[in-house]
Amino acid sequence: MDQRGLRNRWGLAFMITLLVLVVCKLAVLQGVDGAAYANAAEQDRLRTFPLDALRGAVLDRDGNPFAYTVDASKVVADPEVVADPERTALALTTLLDVPVPELTEKLSRDSRYVVLANQVPPETTDAIDALELPGVLKEPDPVRLYPAGTVGGQVIGFVGRDGEGLAGIERTFEEELAGTPGSRRVEVGSGGYPIPSGIDESTPATDGDSVTLTLDQDLQYVTEQRLAESCADGATTRASAVVLDVRSGEVVAMGSCPGYDPGNYSETDPDLLGNPLVSSVFEPGSVMKAVTLAAALEEGVAEPGTVLSVNGHIQAGDRVVTDAHDHAPVDWTVTGILAKSSNVGTIMLAREVGDEKLEQYLRAFGLGDTTGIELPGESAGILQDSEDWSGVRAANIAIGQGISVTTLQMASIYQAIANDGVRVPPRIVEAVTGPDGKVTETPEPEGTRVISSETADKMAYMLEAVVGPGGTAPLGQIEGFRVAGKTGTAQRANPDCNCYEGGGYVTTFVGFAPADDPQYVVAVDLERPTSDAEGGQVAAPVFADILRYALTADSVVPSGTARPDFVLTGTP
Repeated sequence: MDQRGLRNRWGLAFMITLLVLVVCKLAVLQGVDGAAYANAAEQDRLRTFPLDALRGAVLDRDGNPFAYTVDASKVVADPEVVADPERTALALTTLLDVPVPELTEKLSRDSRYVVLANQVPPETTDAIDALELPGVLKEPDPVRLYPAGTVGGQVIGFVGRDGEGLAGIERTFEEELAGTPGSRRVEVGSGGYPIPSGIDESTPATDGDSVTLTLDQDLQYVTEQRLAESCADGATTRASAVVLDVRSGEVVAMGSCPGYDPGNYSETDPDLLGNPLVSSVFEPGSVMKAVTLAAALEEGVAEPGTVLSVNGHIQAGDRVVTDAHDHAPVDWTVTGILAKSSNVGTIMLAREVGDEKLEQYLRAFGLGDTTGIELPGESAGILQDSEDWSGVRAANIAIGQGISVTTLQMASIYQAIANDGVRVPPRIVEAVTGPDGKVTETPEPEGTRVISSETADKMAYMLEAVVGPGGTAPLGQIEGFRVAGKTGTAQRANPDCNCYEGGGYVTTFVGFAPADDPQYVVAVDLERPTSDAEGGQVAAPVFADILRYALTADSVVPSGTARPDFVLTGTP
């Protein structure tokens, strides 16, 4: 065979071998790997989208909303699929209220994902869907609304940009409010839109529960408005108040100023985003004398009519404690000691009770421990063990200095006195309602008897003398109702020097009405760094205004009996 024939044979053999290899490869691709490649192509067309659960609402006791969520979407795009960025931008600019240059720039990026607009309402996204713009898609992006604005803001709290509760009820009940998200897996075409006959599988979301609070939105508004007036007086830097239902311990109103709007929390000073009524502590002053005198009555040390010769000053360790003004000895009844807010008389009675026993009563009234309220960041306050009290510390604690409390703790003390001596832990959540309508009511907390019914009655009588003739708080009176309460004026710690000098005062008033059939307790405290005004002058009028509204709005019948005649002085 010649050379030419040999080359032809080798060429033919090579071609046959190559053809066999190609046929084998095709057989492998189609017969063996075909399903895998088809599945890979299908997976490349599948997109999984989250289905957000609709966050539950936060409501007041009458069903009025403090917070709720509405549907909205995030409009996004895949620039690699967008056919004409400029024309797409022109089509979207009016609907999204975003300038054409900004949209064009985003749609031209070397990226597979850009956000064009957040929290777009459904009617707008429906209009965008109708345009069928390649590469333009939407994702769930619900909007949390707070229709009451600042009213109840510190209680309700707020959610972050990702929809997670960061403060207040929104944080405490995050799990219940958030619900359970779902997902949707769909097969999409080249424009990013679902293929009608393609895969479309969904796991539905479960919407969040709604939380109903014990707050009354109208009373909450009135309370915050009255506090705002106080903060506008030029001397008050912070004002707080809480209203409790005497029998149930429910918080009917709770607010302070300055407050904030949960819908605009990002524009608020971060230091104001907590709830000072449960997290900030202060020395309460003379409102604590009610605990000292209740202990004296309960232990049989004295009766309301017991007369003591009270000097204007008393030695306490290495210090001398005086009344508001030093004076010659006065024969005051125990009722008079409370009505006149005598430091010396109260210390005399505290010494008869004893430090260890007084500490037991303080703790029984809830001091030095959290109340268990359904709010984050609650402080237990500060109460040292009696074994660590010095002579001056023991005297100070008896009159409300050297001890720190929250506004809520202060209200809880008087709730126990008003409730026949039984302390009921305060609560602020009435019920949780599921998306299926199932209501789970908050169990009523078990009450604890702190003092006897007889002692509670005597304390109510003595506290009523405080707002009566000769008492320190005539401005706490409410026409038509018998009112019981107590003033407080305590030195405020100066944060600049960690001392009292130049710190001003915290003025307080706590009380209840009607004194003969208590319905509501109101506690007020005002921080006044540049003022020496007393609680009966500035806190009592705030107390009276808030309590007056609570009583009239609830149609509480005015007191049917006259105020007693109080005996404040006598002969030992």
